[in-house]
Amino acid sequence: MTNPLLSDRDVDFLLYEVLDAEGLCALPDFAGYNRETFDLVLGNARRLAREVLFPAFQAMDAEPPRLVDGRVAVHPRMRELYPAMVAQGFIAATRPAEVGGAQLPHLVAGMATAYLMAGNAAAYAYLGLTTGAAHLIEAFGSDWLRDTFMRPMYEGAWTGTMALTEPHAGSSLGDITTRAVPQSDGSYRVVGSKVFISGGDHDLTENIVHLVLARVDGAPAGVRGVSLFAVPRLRPEGERLVPNDAHAAGVFHKMGWKGLPSIALNLGDEGDCHGWLVGPEGRGLACMFQMMNEARIMVGMNAAATAAVAYQESLAYAQSRTQGRSLGAKGDAAMVPIIEHADVRRMLLRQKAIVEGSLALLATASRYADLAAHAVGDEARRDAQRMLELLTPLAKSFPAERGFESNALAVQIHGGYGYTSEYLPEAWLRDQKLNTIHEGTTGIQAMDLLGRKVMAEGGAALMAFGAVVGASIDEARAAAVEARWCDELAAAVEALGSLTMELGAKGMAGDRDGMLRHATDYLDLMGTVVVAWQWLGMATAATRGLARGDGASTDFYRGKLAAARYWFVTELPRAEGLTARIREADGCFAEARAEWF
Repeated sequence: MTNPLLSDRDVDFLLYEVLDAEGLCALPDFAGYNRETFDLVLGNARRLAREVLFPAFQAMDAEPPRLVDGRVAVHPRMRELYPAMVAQGFIAATRPAEVGGAQLPHLVAGMATAYLMAGNAAAYAYLGLTTGAAHLIEAFGSDWLRDTFMRPMYEGAWTGTMALTEPHAGSSLGDITTRAVPQSDGSYRVVGSKVFISGGDHDLTENIVHLVLARVDGAPAGVRGVSLFAVPRLRPEGERLVPNDAHAAGVFHKMGWKGLPSIALNLGDEGDCHGWLVGPEGRGLACMFQMMNEARIMVGMNAAATAAVAYQESLAYAQSRTQGRSLGAKGDAAMVPIIEHADVRRMLLRQKAIVEGSLALLATASRYADLAAHAVGDEARRDAQRMLELLTPLAKSFPAERGFESNALAVQIHGGYGYTSEYLPEAWLRDQKLNTIHEGTTGIQAMDLLGRKVMAEGGAALMAFGAVVGASIDEARAAAVEARWCDELAAAVEALGSLTMELGAKGMAGDRDGMLRHATDYLDLMGTVVVAWQWLGMATAATRGLARGDGASTDFYRGKLAAARYWFVTELPRAEGLTARIREADGCFAEARAEWF
């Protein structure tokens, strides 16, 4: 059986039974859409992912891009894949018509692109990076920049990247040293080196536009001195495009996402690299956070999709692979599919709980992105933006961390075949690990969540979260969902709020180290609670579905309730132990000296 990548029934369930995608059509900006048009988009994505992207995945994983005569040569299959994705309009799908977009809700576009990611994550990444880079220019660039760079990027004629990291600085962006020297014509001469630039060079499109963080000569030290520049591989000069002294210095050999080159990028080796300021000088990081936050949602969706495709593979394998006999059966009894063994069902149910909980979290975050940009009224948009900002570090990190565990279970279910390259789970396991690092490691997401998001505006986002979860609990009770689950989630949210207040008090008293010492545990805690909220919402929809008596969906709904039960019985109880650990704030690792290791 061919891997479906994601369950169509599960995607439809999220969109139309849990999150009311059709309700978005009541907003003026989405008035031209309905379920029929949403399903058309999804259908196109499903066919493209299954028939074009997925068949190329294994070949692209086996033959990564190479640096040939100073240019990166990508896998030949990309010459078929890239134009096919561009033709579907995915680069500018969520952008308004005036810039060439379709103004599709993020909720629907996100689920559509999840199929592309599940089919071939590296192939889709060329588009995803271009979307984010072009949107930066759309939001902060001059009219000239939008006409010159943004439009061909949204059209897919050019691609885009984000060029942040430098060899000596890593994630510490306030320490970058790439220089930008102002010129009389309004441009800047850019000199420096960047590393790990995904899609930073290739032979797919005529041009590549790098969104580069650099420091204008004389700017103050730290993040306040960082500005953002558009630096193309080929720069416009009259009616021509000429080389812009931006060169690939090498290609990194990665464990996963092998179809997408990650390069070292040298800027201005010959003193002739031109860049153009995007946004105000000294506000580069503030502008770049737009792309970074969008990219975090994209990485989270990628992680969920990578876990989903591996789950579908292990499920099909468990249903078809015969091995052993049922407990108590005689030695001459027929062998059974391994799904008949309880421990295999344990692993599959854990995968299901992680995968479908992750997809629900990403879909929920995407819906808040739609409301933050398109809801009617400033207050409604502000409330949605708070929820989006709160959920973003969780939507990035939970699917990546737990998704890696789910991918490892897919390998385990395949047994000895699982760790061979003849079977696909080992490749997806390698791909998945990159998602815990891309766009800020899990530790960085934890510091962002606890150090910024939950404390902002006096804890307004966390209070909004509590209110939203409270409404979900009321809805679940009304639908006759298991009362124990409702009670346990309510208690977990209340305990999370109390703990957060204690941590905030530490920070206000000047004990910043004590506040953030267990930030990663706090991220784990909140992710566990947030996904419990997602499972309660899905349990509510499943309970209603069973009450409607749709016999064809009975097993689907019972499966949802089984996974919800698993989360509340197995995972949510961890919240109590995590809360105790964070509250105790033991310093065993923080106080350990370097020479002890």
